[in-house]
Amino acid sequence: MTLTELRYIVTLAQERHFGRAAERCHVSQPTLSVAVKKLEEELGVPLFERSKSTVQVTPLGERIVEQAQRVLEQSSVIRELANAGKDQLASPLRIGAIYTIGPYLFPDLIPELARSAPQMPLYIEEGFTATLRRKLRSGELDAIIISLPFTETDVLTKRLYDEEFEVLMPASHPWTEKASIDKEELLGERLLLLGEGHCFRDQILEACPAISAKLNSPSNTLTAEGGSLETIRYMVASRLGVTVLPHSAIGTGRYEQGGVESRPFSDPAPSRTVAIAWRASFPRPKAIDTLTEAIAKCRQRRTS
Repeated sequence: MTLTELRYIVTLAQERHFGRAAERCHVSQPTLSVAVKKLEEELGVPLFERSKSTVQVTPLGERIVEQAQRVLEQSSVIRELANAGKDQLASPLRIGAIYTIGPYLFPDLIPELARSAPQMPLYIEEGFTATLRRKLRSGELDAIIISLPFTETDVLTKRLYDEEFEVLMPASHPWTEKASIDKEELLGERLLLLGEGHCFRDQILEACPAISAKLNSPSNTLTAEGGSLETIRYMVASRLGVTVLPHSAIGTGRYEQGGVESRPFSDPAPSRTVAIAWRASFPRPKAIDTLTEAIAKCRQRRTS
């Protein structure tokens, strides 16, 4: 068996579809199918149950796929150890960030890292926490920037900064006369939220449990869900409702004069803690240190 074949079965187990798995592995579907069949014949056991519409992992296949995942993680460590013997900042650094952080951090972070580590190529991507977690464990990403709490076996985390939430509203809204907004006041408004799957949505609902109860009401007309913070900001600018954003995403200056305004919450204001996570076995600690220092400089520049 080869590492390539192990990667094929791990990806197929995740996707449960030969076409999608082949696309992720950058090979044709017949190539992946033949390789998986060859590995099953070599092992003498079926790893997958196949039908016209679905692919299911057999009970024994689940155990073998888990072991294959660990082998792939360790093979990634071997490559990184070899690179670490050279220059820890000379090989690419693969960074992921959740959707509510990446668009507001990367534009400042990329040029900052270009100055502090010009010899270190960057690969960046955005995703849901669950997707980034999986890619971190598989070695597809070296470090991810997420919101706490975040726990994962053999993964280290480090707090980067705390960020308060604010209310964004149309400039014509009566709340613009207020210095701050009480969380309970959101119950009387059309609140624009991210769709399910975004951890920031969950943090808002956790900060104001009464909103969760309102969402579960069959007659609820409170929310209009959006797919990204940018979409929701434009919905607010169009006077469709109000929303809650992390401070870094407020960006009221990009709209025409008088379009939207923001106000802080009354104490105690809801907030989030942003952190970086990386595998404990990642052998380039200097790259992680350089990344965290660059993020700190970006934050200092924003607040100065």
